[in-house]
Amino acid sequence: MHIVLIPGLWLDGSSWDRVIPVLEQAGHTPHPLTLPGMEAEDADRSGVTLQDHVDAVVAAIDAVPKDEGRVLVVGHSLGSALACAAADARPDRVARTVYIGGFPATDGEPLGAFAAENGEIPLPSWEDIGEDDLKDLDDAARADFRARAIPSPERVTTDPVRLTSERRYDVPVTVICPEFSADQLRRWIDGGEPAVQEFTRLRDVEYVDLPTGHWPQFSRPEDLGRAINDAAAKAAA
Repeated sequence: MHIVLIPGLWLDGSSWDRVIPVLEQAGHTPHPLTLPGMEAEDADRSGVTLQDHVDAVVAAIDAVPKDEGRVLVVGHSLGSALACAAADARPDRVARTVYIGGFPATDGEPLGAFAAENGEIPLPSWEDIGEDDLKDLDDAARADFRARAIPSPERVTTDPVRLTSERRYDVPVTVICPEFSADQLRRWIDGGEPAVQEFTRLRDVEYVDLPTGHWPQFSRPEDLGRAINDAAAKAAA
């Protein structure tokens, strides 16, 4: 199966490097994305919009020949909302979406509030991120993360999401829960937390625990790869 891999904030396609071999060993074809403005630290991000990122994901889906089947779309963190928007744009082409430590987008709402400087969102300090999100990342892994981090375009988080097709609710979803558990997520949903109420409209949701920090592609890449493979198997069934 073709698998489109969407990084979250501050990361490019290379952030999936330790996950990709697990997917390839299962016979899949991964497509790790480097989104517009994330090509390099000195790339021009001044005009990059949320729609530019959504369009890049949709283009990756469209690049897969239709005779090679539907696509699994995987998003990490904020990339989960991009995966949702891609399913909205291409509900016939997306077999399943996978959200890793992230949630579906809500029409008309921005994706989050982050401290920005000159139109960019730099990687926060470790103190601001917090130890729960950094669990299982030792000093060397944290140093590697910071060295590879690229500021994200501010408008990706501040532009309102535009969704147009309720058919997105028919696309099955796997939610991989790293720094929060599946039980916690269900409690947030049942408790009416606004950020997760779109889950109540999805018709087929699977919750998978992967206890670690917010970046399992760094802390537990093999286990993350196996969880994505399981989702691909469900998508192909």
